[in-house]
Amino acid sequence: MMDANKKENIRLGLHRSDYMLDSETNSLLQIELNTISVSFPGLCSIVTELHRTLINQYGNLLCLDAKRVPGNEASRQFAKALAKAWDEFNVDSAVVMMIVQPEERNMYDQYWLVKYLRESHGVTTIRKTLSEVEAEGRVLPDGTLVVNDRKVTVVYFRAGYTPNDYPSEAEWSARLLMEQSSAVKCPSISYHLVGTKKIQQELAKPNVLERFLENKEEIAKLRQCFAGLWSLDDEEVVKSAIENPDLFVLKPQREGGGNNIYGLDVREALIRLKKEGGDALSAYILMQRIFPKASLASLVRGGVCHEALTVSELGIYGAYLRNKDKVIINDKCGYLMRTKVSSSDEGGVAAGFAVLDSLYLTDK
Repeated sequence: MMDANKKENIRLGLHRSDYMLDSETNSLLQIELNTISVSFPGLCSIVTELHRTLINQYGNLLCLDAKRVPGNEASRQFAKALAKAWDEFNVDSAVVMMIVQPEERNMYDQYWLVKYLRESHGVTTIRKTLSEVEAEGRVLPDGTLVVNDRKVTVVYFRAGYTPNDYPSEAEWSARLLMEQSSAVKCPSISYHLVGTKKIQQELAKPNVLERFLENKEEIAKLRQCFAGLWSLDDEEVVKSAIENPDLFVLKPQREGGGNNIYGLDVREALIRLKKEGGDALSAYILMQRIFPKASLASLVRGGVCHEALTVSELGIYGAYLRNKDKVIINDKCGYLMRTKVSSSDEGGVAAGFAVLDSLYLTDK
């Protein structure tokens, strides 16, 4: 697509920026920015409603106030952004196409976006796997994407973020076909790559934010959220990570949970990567390990309640939509709270490491 130099007038991004509260500095530090297949806007919204309802019923016993649980409109706001992108084309018969995995386990989270698109905006959604798009899709001479004889104006990816989603050339062909069309991609391939760990690490380098922002106060605020991030060509940092592996996380360019390397495994991986040399080192970045304060909590999973020491991760949803130079949406959309047992390194809910939670605001 870079060789083709195709212009994308309409850009749509549905993001989630994830943070943890660092106990040493008592500040929220960014874990990552997700730009593709951002999960749980649907389920986290109803978990918040669940917690509010429980507090309303049992608040006196719990000494809690439901008003201190912030409202969460993530699913409605994401649906609104998708509908606005659909509106930019002004083709009444067109649909939003959601790209899903063949054996999708997270369909009930996705369902809420489909529901609000239909009920609040009158927009129809179809669900297709990458292989189905390859078999049923074509691009008309004017750039229109047609799948199973339906015009598609917005492609919303809830798959395609992991190499496992591309088991054959058919899936790659489908991705290329969609990129070559005039449909809005959420995200486009370049927007997808903006969410890689390598870009996060590059943005944290001195004088890089200044390329994109002029306001020094805004730049300083952003930098306060950055944890330590380093390329593996920084020999001093690599040496430090080998000597003190518990202070670092080794991250590959992967999404979906279960990919990061922690503890003594960091030392072993770095020694191996140094021996391999070349491109092996550039596939990873090093990040400062964040140590949040643990607290006692009750977790319900599979209908069973567990009490354990836990830590939480806060994700802030955001939507961005522009048409050429006109920015139509650039706003926060709600939040995701994930809580996990403090002994677990990973934080993915669908991957089985964490549970969905809600914020509770206090005066402290």
